Amino acid sequence: MIEKYRTHYSKDIGEKEYNNMVSVAGWVEDIRNLGSIAFVILRDRMGTLQVTCLKKDKKELFEKLVSLPRESVISVRGVCKRNKKVRNGYEILPEKVEVLSVSDKPLPMGVVDKTGIEFETRFDNRFIDLRRKEVQAVFKIRDKVIDAARNFLRKNGFIEVHTPKIIASASEGGTDLFKVEYFERIAFLAQSPQLYKQMLMATGLDRVFEIAWYFRAEKHNTTRHLNESTAVDIEMAFIKDEKDVMRVLENMVFEIWNAARTCEEELNVLDIELEKIRVPFRRITYDDAIEMLNEQGHRIKWGEDFGSKEEGTLGRIMEEEKKVFYFVTNYPLETKPFYTMPQEDMRYSRSFDLGCKGLEIASGSQRIHDKKLLIERVEKCGLNPRDFESYLKAFRYGMPPHGGFGFGIERFLMQLLRLNNIRECILFPRDRNRLTP
Repeated sequence: MIEKYRTHYSKDIGEKEYNNMVSVAGWVEDIRNLGSIAFVILRDRMGTLQVTCLKKDKKELFEKLVSLPRESVISVRGVCKRNKKVRNGYEILPEKVEVLSVSDKPLPMGVVDKTGIEFETRFDNRFIDLRRKEVQAVFKIRDKVIDAARNFLRKNGFIEVHTPKIIASASEGGTDLFKVEYFERIAFLAQSPQLYKQMLMATGLDRVFEIAWYFRAEKHNTTRHLNESTAVDIEMAFIKDEKDVMRVLENMVFEIWNAARTCEEELNVLDIELEKIRVPFRRITYDDAIEMLNEQGHRIKWGEDFGSKEEGTLGRIMEEEKKVFYFVTNYPLETKPFYTMPQEDMRYSRSFDLGCKGLEIASGSQRIHDKKLLIERVEKCGLNPRDFESYLKAFRYGMPPHGGFGFGIERFLMQLLRLNNIRECILFPRDRNRLTP
């Protein structure tokens, strides 16, 4: 790849470049001025390299380099020389240096400094925080995870779609919606693509997926919640029941987990070794989960949802069984949204959650495809069918049995990479208090 200021990234350079001219570009990470010789560590997207400048040979270049503040941006053209004593096994002897941008000083935070940096300082200066190799590693793995999910779904007959994010009514009921002015009326930011995914099942596009955005105006402030998050959302038609959807989910997770395991360099930076996983994942019913949890001292009544403490305990129980992932199935119908298919006795639903090490990372179900039953459930959940007219219309003219799930990308990464805060897993987090940068 040839660009104006760069012919090679740091990791592109090998033996064929030795004793030849190359152009490199990036940020000045560090400068060591020893008086007669200067060592400049230059950082690009692929890593770092050393530029070595002798004062007696290149006095003007030497003075230019040693005067630069850290994190300035430069382009260097010079001869690549083998040197087994330095990083990467080579160094660049500069012939020409262009200063592309001079950094202000002092820096609001360090990039390679070993001293601790406060969490809020990092996110106030996220553009600098993202220069740190351990932070970049998270997003390189995130890219690999999303790419693997896409590839898996396409191999299994799914096509990618994009649904509206400005909607007229709640996707799932409830009031946790962000209002927006839409010309002369009020609209909302979508909680999920749920209703549109289901409508697409009536079109003949019977397997769809979306890398979706969720907007939820919940006033929480925890280490596992965001007000703007992303997910892999799928919907598939002509299913027998929710088990068909669960098989797609567990095999997708298996694929992306193994894709993440190939990111050896990034995992080494994060000091993580990923264990092997197997499919099928462990399945336990809601009733069994309650029994397990109550044996551990919890006091859960039938029909109650699980909170973070209960999820954590369940994760530890599964860990004792050496299970990283596990499904909880057969939730009470009253705990699930209106579109969730009931079981025959109407007490239980054809729904499931996927847990990973004590955190719910995905939720799905078989959906109701019968219009009459769907309207009954809308009303039973205290909602007005008139608010869902365009959605319900899709069920009047031929709707096959279908189901789907939403898989939280940030939650998955948080557990995969053993991070303590979900904000680490998205570039510019939006939470109860943060709207910038």
